[in-house]
Amino acid sequence: MVDIERSPSTARAPICTLGDEHRAAIEAHLLALGEQDRYLRFGYAAQDAHVRRYVEGLRFGRDEVFGIFNRRLELIAMAHLAYSLEAAHANVAEFGVSVSARARGRGYGQQLFGRAVMHARNHGVTMLLIHALSENAAMLKIARKAGATIARDGSESECHLELPPADFESHVTELLEEQVAQTNYRLKAHSRRFRRLLGRLFGRTPA
Repeated sequence: MVDIERSPSTARAPICTLGDEHRAAIEAHLLALGEQDRYLRFGYAAQDAHVRRYVEGLRFGRDEVFGIFNRRLELIAMAHLAYSLEAAHANVAEFGVSVSARARGRGYGQQLFGRAVMHARNHGVTMLLIHALSENAAMLKIARKAGATIARDGSESECHLELPPADFESHVTELLEEQVAQTNYRLKAHSRRFRRLLGRLFGRTPA
């Protein structure tokens, strides 16, 4: 059973669906992660070359990538929902998430998980997998809160979350959330261009 808790004290961040045009922002976000954060995200000590190969290999249009941007349009949190390539497991997807160090404590990982679960349900996924290091307490907490079954095997843990079928509410909610997020993104882009214009006019460095 899925139980995505949304604390009323935590502000909901607009979550955008990312595409090929965001590849540079994704790379910048992941390269900015510290050594330990990369280890927890990828399950190994990912060097810059590994990160770049991962970004180059993202299959937009098949998998889904979601992101949260700050007012400078810097990607500060992202999630990857990867669908199985095996026909026999077409209803299975895997979830991974990363949050910039300066954006921790705002519930972004939990919010991205909720967004990914909703999208997965709406596209026929019945089982969500999470492969995480057993020391990745934040990820395991998210999985446990959602009601996932967690199997620990030494340094690694595998989480299985059964998803309910989509309904009218899940489809409408995803559509509205995506529209809000895209509008928010365009407003931030417009604001950034305006600040840069003012900076050029008055010789100031835009914030």
